Amino acid sequence: MPTQYWRSLETIERLNRLERPGFALEFLRRNADYRRDFAHTQRQIARDGGDAETLRATFARRWRLRFRP
Repeated sequence: MPTQYWRSLETIERLNRLERPGFALEFLRRNADYRRDFAHTQRQIARDGGDAETLRATFARRWRLRFRP
């Protein structure tokens, strides 16, 4: 996503209306390290057939993510 899109008036207004979880998601969505780590975790699950739940939990701990039940 081009940087100028992130700085558009429409995007700024939308971000200003977000609550904390939504803002955090938008921040992570734009974080290249997070996207690479997420893709790596997904590839690891698909390729190695590892325990998806464990791999996702490890990913979530690395990024300090919490999910509602």
